[in-house]
Amino acid sequence: MLRRLAPVLLTLVVVALGVTALTARPEQGSPRPRADYVVLVGMAGLRWDDVDPEHTPTLWRMARDGSIGSLSVRSAHRPTCPVDGWLTLGAGNFAAWAGNRQAQVCPPGQVTVEQPDSIGANLPDQEAQVLHNQERLPWGTVPGALSESVRCSVAVGPGAAVAAARPFGRVDRYAPALPADPAELLGSCVLSIVDLGTVTGEDPTLRAEAVRAADADLARVLAARPPQSLVVVAGISDTEQPSRLHVAVADGPGWERGWLTSASTGREGYLQLVDLAPTALAVLGRPMPERLFIGQPAAPVEGRPADLATAITAPADADREAGAQRRVADGFFVVVAVVQVLLAIAVLPLLRRARRHAGVGRAPVPRRVVAVVEVLLVAAALALPAALLADLVPWWRGEHAGWYFAVVTAAVLAAATTLVRLAPGYAATLGPLGVVAALATLVVGADVLTGARLQLNGVIGYSALQGGRYAGLGTVGLGIFVGGSLLTAGWLAQRVRRAWRPMVMVSVGGLAVVVVGSPYLGSDSIGAIALTAGVSVAAAISAGGWLTVSRLAWASMAALAVTVGFAVLDLRRPATERGSLGRFLAALGDGTGGLTVHRSSTANVETLTNSPLTVLALAGALLVWFALLQPWGGLKRLFGIYPAMRGAMAGTAVAALVGGLLSGAALDVAGAAGALVVPMAALAALRVLDHSADRTQPVGDRPQDAVPAAGRADGGAVASTAGGRGAGASTAGGRGAGASAGVSPP
Repeated sequence: MLRRLAPVLLTLVVVALGVTALTARPEQGSPRPRADYVVLVGMAGLRWDDVDPEHTPTLWRMARDGSIGSLSVRSAHRPTCPVDGWLTLGAGNFAAWAGNRQAQVCPPGQVTVEQPDSIGANLPDQEAQVLHNQERLPWGTVPGALSESVRCSVAVGPGAAVAAARPFGRVDRYAPALPADPAELLGSCVLSIVDLGTVTGEDPTLRAEAVRAADADLARVLAARPPQSLVVVAGISDTEQPSRLHVAVADGPGWERGWLTSASTGREGYLQLVDLAPTALAVLGRPMPERLFIGQPAAPVEGRPADLATAITAPADADREAGAQRRVADGFFVVVAVVQVLLAIAVLPLLRRARRHAGVGRAPVPRRVVAVVEVLLVAAALALPAALLADLVPWWRGEHAGWYFAVVTAAVLAAATTLVRLAPGYAATLGPLGVVAALATLVVGADVLTGARLQLNGVIGYSALQGGRYAGLGTVGLGIFVGGSLLTAGWLAQRVRRAWRPMVMVSVGGLAVVVVGSPYLGSDSIGAIALTAGVSVAAAISAGGWLTVSRLAWASMAALAVTVGFAVLDLRRPATERGSLGRFLAALGDGTGGLTVHRSSTANVETLTNSPLTVLALAGALLVWFALLQPWGGLKRLFGIYPAMRGAMAGTAVAALVGGLLSGAALDVAGAAGALVVPMAALAALRVLDHSADRTQPVGDRPQDAVPAAGRADGGAVASTAGGRGAGASTAGGRGAGASAGVSPP
């Protein structure tokens, strides 16, 4: 009865851990400050390295007294050109200006603004822009949603007119340029949007002249600001490739000397362009058009250095790191994919010749060659964790950032590989696998526990320029952590008796679910749901047997239970506090869920065709299916001797595929997991085949001990099946005194 109830009980444990991790939410900060007026000031292209006391004294004083942050200007177009940025600002959602433009190049900012009277203005192209964003783009964006949420708005300059125009094109109050005394204009409506021009190019002299002129205009805005007002200055767009992080400063009552953040980023010092519209409405106390806005209101948080010069080094350095990450990441993953493919090809002949037949057949490959290949396999598996650790060194600050990153990563990789090679259990069959999996899990887990600082703008992490994630566990980090934690769980489970193995898998896997799903840590609800399914699969077959329909059903039920439990509790929260699953279900309820599904499908297709990790995933799958799982490949024999490892690898495959597809990452999660798991599977298969003709004596008088040790599935008294060395250690990578006697294993 206990054996039959075990899957049910273990499933309940995993579900409880998953729901607990996903539903615990950080406490919300103090209420956001309110104001009677909001003035949004845009300077397209403005970056933090443009700000200094000499050329921008007004902005410098404003940043010193207010709250500051790095602004990601993501829109529906890459790069975000000025007209896209202004349109996104007024929509509170990712938008793009329709029109002919060359790829990766910003067109001249030519916006037609008609002034039929001396009060407002009209944009004749606005209705066409609304149709373009509604019908051609997957975001459901409505340009002018911000102005529609207030009774009256002011626009100064053509860019501001784009942001302030209502969906039918009307601008309530308009001035083509900033008046000498703008006090009356800025006080005529609760919301004002001001265009102070564009800062473009890389010439320091030209940029300095542009920001000096804009700063002089900003001084007039601040001098004429209405009482009890919030003024926000933002570098609302890029002006050319490559994309950059831009300036965000908020100055007003309650916004003193802090970092800017929002629920959409979850990271102190970062907010998105789409957050500015909901920020304005929240400060004014206006209701939020939840179906239209994708951003979240910004808020100030404490912790900023008192010295402004020290404080702005952080966003300026983040801009440099994000730019370097974009240049280095693609090349790095291409190199990793090529190396792993070449290594897989090199392993094939070794697998064919590794299995011994009691002295019969071809001569084995020389030991030195095998040893070198094993070390290369270890290095290949550790490549991604080593690249993550490389961000401990500020490699992006040099002129040759790519070379610095390569040198640092190579040094870290060499040190990690040496550590594995010198580990006490390296000679055991599962020794390298266990140490590599534990190292990878430790590296990613430690980063997540300390705020995921290595993943933000890191080569192995996520870029603030892309706007997909700013905190928690990224796509590649999720793949490494899923593969590492489940392999570690399988390695530990194989060292205990059969009856305890599912408990070990659930204990380690459940802890991993908490790390992935907790909003305090990984903040990835989709990843936690996928890992729940993987842990359930791994626990179900860790004691022996295959993935039957009933076991797969239990795993699916566990993931479904976590999903339902989290969804029910998440939907009870305020809209601004919901996770991604809660927002999706709310969208289904109001009829906009199809947009989310469409965006996820589009993201899967784009990632599948453009990501080097797809090559890693496919190459790993081909190596496993056409080589390792063949009779001569050794993986089936490995699974027979070490069933907990079979469970761990099966669980990894399930979690990686489910997590990638549901999150719109296609095979990226599987590729990252495969980069760790497949080399270790190949290494373990080589060692199992190398000892396929070994002989061991049965030990003990118990019936289960009468089975040849090399063929047992539960380990028991023979250290070889637990990854150690003992009387029968020949099957674990060593050759004992009794290696040539006994009964041949099946």
